Amino acid sequence: MSDSAIIDPQAIENLRSLNPGDQDEFLREIAGIFLEDTPLRIRELDESLAAGDVSKFTRAAHSIKGSSSNLGAVALRAAAEKLEHESRTVGLGGVGPLIGAVRSEFARAESELSKILAAPPPA
Repeated sequence: MSDSAIIDPQAIENLRSLNPGDQDEFLREIAGIFLEDTPLRIRELDESLAAGDVSKFTRAAHSIKGSSSNLGAVALRAAAEKLEHESRTVGLGGVGPLIGAVRSEFARAESELSKILAAPPPA
C-alpha cells in the first residue's frame, strides 16, 4: 500500500473475498453502514466533548477507529486512534483539533469509497 492511499486496496479485496461473485453487494453494505454510522460517531465526539464525558468520547473514537480499520481507511483510523489515546491518557483538554482531523479524514475516505463503489466490480 502506498503512503498516499486513503483506502487500503487490500482491505477492500479482503471484504470482496468474503462474498465472492456478489457484484460487491457485501462491500456496499459494509461501506453503507460505515458511511451512515461514522457521522453519528463524530457527532458523539462533539457532544461528549461539550459535556465533558470522557468515557463516551473515548468509546466514539474507538468505534470510528474500528470501523475505519475494517474498511481500510488508514488515515482516518490513525486520526481516531490518536483521539482515543489522547482522551484515555490526558482527557479532553486538547482534543478539539484532533476532531477536525477525524472530520477531514472521514471526508476523504467517503470520497474515495464513493469512487470505489462507483467502479464496476472486478471480474
